[in-house]
Amino acid sequence: MSPATPRPDSTAAPSLRFGYGTNGLADLRLDDALALLADLGYDGVGLTLDHMHLDPLAPDLAARTRRLAARLDALGLGVTVETGARHVLDPRRKHGPSLLGPEPDDRARRVALLIRAVEVAADLGAHAVHCFSGTTPAGTGRDKAWERLAEALTPVLEAAAHAAVPLAVEPEPGHLLATLADFHHLRSTLGGPELLGLTLDIGRCQCLEPLAPADCVRAAAPWLRHVQIEDMRRGIHEHLPFGEGEIDFPPVLAALAATGYQGLTVVELPRHSHAGPYHAERSLPFLRHAAALEGSSTS
Repeated sequence: MSPATPRPDSTAAPSLRFGYGTNGLADLRLDDALALLADLGYDGVGLTLDHMHLDPLAPDLAARTRRLAARLDALGLGVTVETGARHVLDPRRKHGPSLLGPEPDDRARRVALLIRAVEVAADLGAHAVHCFSGTTPAGTGRDKAWERLAEALTPVLEAAAHAAVPLAVEPEPGHLLATLADFHHLRSTLGGPELLGLTLDIGRCQCLEPLAPADCVRAAAPWLRHVQIEDMRRGIHEHLPFGEGEIDFPPVLAALAATGYQGLTVVELPRHSHAGPYHAERSLPFLRHAAALEGSSTS
């Protein structure tokens, strides 16, 4: 069977589309990673723009993006553009520079990267661009940090509106925007822009949120534009392969399917690239089985 041939699967919930993040396949060339995911039966890919996978700072980005779009189309893979590369802008500081830094030029570099990501997403036909706030620098008050975040995201949202590509902000433990409540604070600060949506990481719901992961999905439903998924334990921010944490996945997937969410649900295992193909092969059957279990219990 060709990788591009649709693979019927009676066990998968029809409204859920599963992908795998390239940040968990960093040891593979991008084309090899895409071929692997298509062959395994994934519906799409969470593409982290990084030096090894569609480097956003290297020459001829537009031409490389066109070639990638054709390849994704040939393989039948959908795509979300993710911007969580650790050192794509700064070889010394993880996720530096951020949207919250004290230097305007540094903040402008991160803004420029996000705008470029929006343009890439539009050219790829991606359903969203993922981003995050960053951590609050030492000596910066919360009010000033929120002011900087709103100011920095304004031109990115303008680009997103022009490209008709949603921006999906992710609450991240330790960041200024860490919780669902923080996301709503940002939306209120910016006046509720239509193109500002949410990346919901299921593992981080287990780690940090007061609600259970399935309840987080229901609470976030109106703003969901991107979903990441992995296992995790309460209070410990460590991405784990499925079955190694505490999450009960069938109710989570049932809640997600019930929202009508049409984007990708992307496996997020960035620290498991050393065994990326192994985890990619095992993650999709786990998710399909979990979706089928909940589907059979509610039928």
